[in-house]
Amino acid sequence: MVKEIWDKPAMQRAIVRITYEIIERYKGVDELVLVGIKTRGVYLARRIGDRLEEIEKKIIPVGELDITSYRDDRRVDINQEKISNLEPKNLNITNKHVVLVDDVLYTGRTIRAAMDALIATGRPKSIAVAVLVDRGHRELPIKADFVGKNIPTALSEQVAVNVKEIDGIDSIELIKLKWPIVKLS
Repeated sequence: MVKEIWDKPAMQRAIVRITYEIIERYKGVDELVLVGIKTRGVYLARRIGDRLEEIEKKIIPVGELDITSYRDDRRVDINQEKISNLEPKNLNITNKHVVLVDDVLYTGRTIRAAMDALIATGRPKSIAVAVLVDRGHRELPIKADFVGKNIPTALSEQVAVNVKEIDGIDSIELIKLKWPIVKLS
């Protein structure tokens, strides 16, 4: 069963609200860098960056981060070096306020991996987290600083964020799974 929670206008309002919260937190956009976590976080970061530019009349650097080699659920050869895939390669995050952007915050493991990858690239002045949806069920002590919507979910539910750049539509859906996800201790 699929239930639409948010449509395009609701998503746009959330992005605008997050944008203004970022401006308020940092008292402007100087020394600010947005980093979207692949895949949907990249498109959300670009949208926030566009809104920031529109409001503040300054171009905000927006990067893309692939955290694959930093995930703790993937086996990595102990001799294999972890590669920080921050694009563009010349994006400077040292002494900058970095806002990590993702679509859904769930266990916190993606954000932890993203922070590890960022710190391997440079030493930010601060790292904040912006997500469109916080669905709960944290396994690590990680929280979002900027949240579009809190959606309490059951383990038998999944949150799907659709972005027009990939999915052809902007929406957020709650999907009832036939089989609940079982967390192993």
